[in-house]
Amino acid sequence: MPLLVRSWNLFHGNAVPPERDAYLEEMVRLAAADGPDVLCLQEVPVWALEFLAGWSGMATVGAVAAPPRIGPLPSTAAIGRVLTDLNHGLLRSAFTGQANATLVLSRLRVLEERTLVLNPPRFRSAQARWLGLDLVARLAWAKERRICLALRVALPEGGTALVGNLHATNFEADQRLADAELRRAAAFLDGLAAPAEPVFLCGDTNVPAARSRTMQDLRAWGYSEPGPGIDHVLVRGLPAAGPATWREERRRVDGRLVSDHAPVEVTAG
Repeated sequence: MPLLVRSWNLFHGNAVPPERDAYLEEMVRLAAADGPDVLCLQEVPVWALEFLAGWSGMATVGAVAAPPRIGPLPSTAAIGRVLTDLNHGLLRSAFTGQANATLVLSRLRVLEERTLVLNPPRFRSAQARWLGLDLVARLAWAKERRICLALRVALPEGGTALVGNLHATNFEADQRLADAELRRAAAFLDGLAAPAEPVFLCGDTNVPAARSRTMQDLRAWGYSEPGPGIDHVLVRGLPAAGPATWREERRRVDGRLVSDHAPVEVTAG
């Protein structure tokens, strides 16, 4: 049976343009309504992780990328939620932190989960020398922890698949930072994958395929064609149709356009 795998950067539940209120629950319900087999989410407020299963009806695995903080001080998810409720459009992720979350339908079973930090200090230092990064780029790269969440799931017809959910660094002045993280995530999944095991590499790469050397190399690794934007679902080991990107009218909640990203999906198998 084919697998529908979808990825969406939720923009912390904000509309476009951002409003005082957020629509996170409505967005998760919308993304899960037609029963995708796997739903990879990025920019999830940390407080929301415990609610995703109830909103979606799907099993949920979350991993915190940036923990809640108040300035330089550590905080809690509950405090972050209260503060952000004052004005979601203005405050966005200032206090809530953010996480990646991967949701799976009940016909799939999660067997294993792993998390990789995409921009740890030693990696940044080595890549900064290799890329010749200036001080501004080095500081930008260190600003926020980024991760790739990997799940191994049991498939209904037998066998397993590996699903990676990443959110790379956003630094438009030099997208080689994001591209280096994408390569690190791909190598991470390659090391986890069993021989001939299907692999899905999903998420917000923060680099378009046309500007990504890694995307070119991933085609040689056997991955499917990327879409034109920065959000991708790449597949290796299964025939895949797509990718397909939601039209604006499909991601409206009560007439509002939600998120500054559109969901991207692939049907494989």
